[in-house]
Amino acid sequence: MRRLSSCLTRVHVVSLCAVIFFAGCVLLTAWQEPFLVQRVFIAGLMLCTFGALLFLFARFATALLVGGALFVALKFISVLKLRYLDSQLMPSDFIYYVRTSLIDTLRHYPHLYTLGIGLCVILPPLLWLVWRWDWRVLGRLQPRVAAGVRIGGIALSALAFWLCMMPTGLFAQVHSRNVWEKLSDDAQLTNFFVNFRDSDVQLPAMTSDAVAEQAWGATAAGTPGVAHASYPDIVQVLEESTFDPSIYTACNVPQCRVKMFQPDARTRAHGVLRVHTFGGGTWVSEFAALTGMPQDIFGPGGMYAPYVLAPKVHDALALQLRRLGYQTIGIYPTEASFINGSNAYQAYGFDHLYGARELGLEEWEESDAQMFAAAKRLYDKLKKPGQPVFVMILTLNQHGPHDDDPMSELRAPYRNLLRGLSPGAALNFDTYLSRLHDSDVAMRGLEHDFLDRPEPTVLMHFGDHQPSFGGQIRKLQRRLPVALQSYHDYLTYYMLKSNFVGAPIPNYPMLDIAFLPSMVLQAAGVPTDPYFSAATELRTRCNGLYDDCAVPGLLESYHAWTIGRLHVYQ
Repeated sequence: MRRLSSCLTRVHVVSLCAVIFFAGCVLLTAWQEPFLVQRVFIAGLMLCTFGALLFLFARFATALLVGGALFVALKFISVLKLRYLDSQLMPSDFIYYVRTSLIDTLRHYPHLYTLGIGLCVILPPLLWLVWRWDWRVLGRLQPRVAAGVRIGGIALSALAFWLCMMPTGLFAQVHSRNVWEKLSDDAQLTNFFVNFRDSDVQLPAMTSDAVAEQAWGATAAGTPGVAHASYPDIVQVLEESTFDPSIYTACNVPQCRVKMFQPDARTRAHGVLRVHTFGGGTWVSEFAALTGMPQDIFGPGGMYAPYVLAPKVHDALALQLRRLGYQTIGIYPTEASFINGSNAYQAYGFDHLYGARELGLEEWEESDAQMFAAAKRLYDKLKKPGQPVFVMILTLNQHGPHDDDPMSELRAPYRNLLRGLSPGAALNFDTYLSRLHDSDVAMRGLEHDFLDRPEPTVLMHFGDHQPSFGGQIRKLQRRLPVALQSYHDYLTYYMLKSNFVGAPIPNYPMLDIAFLPSMVLQAAGVPTDPYFSAATELRTRCNGLYDDCAVPGLLESYHAWTIGRLHVYQ
């Protein structure tokens, strides 16, 4: 009896300690989420996981220990990634990061090795002790009955987990936030689990290989370039949240007609740019402008392009230019690691991505003039005789919100400038126009630095999406041709210039952002590989459209050729 009593005491102590441990894990994980609904969501997932492990192991304390430890480990990894790599943990990281960034992180932070060794030393004996003295919850049942209960319990726990993860279920509020919120807020574990569904990647529809060969076989040899003494330098600028305001009916004052949107003698092509995101998601515009593929052809997961698409890209603008001998440089207004930027740009073919700290700038606060000056300093430092340079610059001058300061703090020419708008819309629009003036002045300076010189240079700048103005911009009336009205929320601008005479480049009623790489290569007059030769041909056949190409079956055969045959995405 004493021996049995002692055994029961050990079981009770172990179970009580496991309950306390699990409660501590809940406090360290679920209760660290910002909002109550998110805390309940993660706690619910932890209970579902505990239930599945309980029936899997048929041991109470072991299930609590392993279940709690899994969520603590997930929280630890997410905090570690956010601290060192400045981006959220995502399910795809366990596929892509283990191959690349995780190894680099371990190499640069050796103390993680110590932590890993410590876990390997401490956890096995601890689990053995818990397992040995644990409460066997199904120990009195016959083996067949116990097996049935275990299978049924695991299935019920998995079903409960699945119901929690349903976007339209009990926790619909958790799932309904936009991509920017999921990538930038402090709900690290909530975002991780919500992104399980969001990050699914689907390949676009494709024709047979034979059909693709017939449609695109003529582009297989690539396109030769124009004879040059040397290849021109290329400068490309993604202007955050920038659009031509003159398309809006209310914008009818001189400040709405800005020089950076108007062609001049050095303009090779310009016009309306069709993008695939609104109000945010600059990273997908980067993806399209660098790879020649809009993210939405890959389904919902395309919105997470720097994480789930970039590692599988095998051809892109910078990759093509680097094969031609270019030095490829990215200039970022944030930390280079922001939203997986460093790894994505490496996949896109950049030799290096310089973040705000390396540029000596304050991230998120730089003006266009500061970004352009930093780019010129870096160009002058890295430029080598005889080697052309490709520079990609991302700006943040127009990043929202546009109503964080009152109207009284705007400069006089832009204070209460537009009439006929609600107070909120007027503040947003006037702030936008004030910032746009600064961008316009900065762009003239960039043109002076790179176009007012004898060295041949191509300059491309474009807007990546419209800002939302706190959701108010959708309501504002536009002056647009009938054919473009259905795209009104997805229209910005592009401007392509060079300081040398080149072959004519067509203008289109509306150009898809995915065709910018082929436009840049055409303006530079450099050779193109089979992929960009096919992209140029698609642009011609579809009159600048991509997703909306009017030629039946052409896009499917193009994807079969470029993705299926050329493996530009694999």
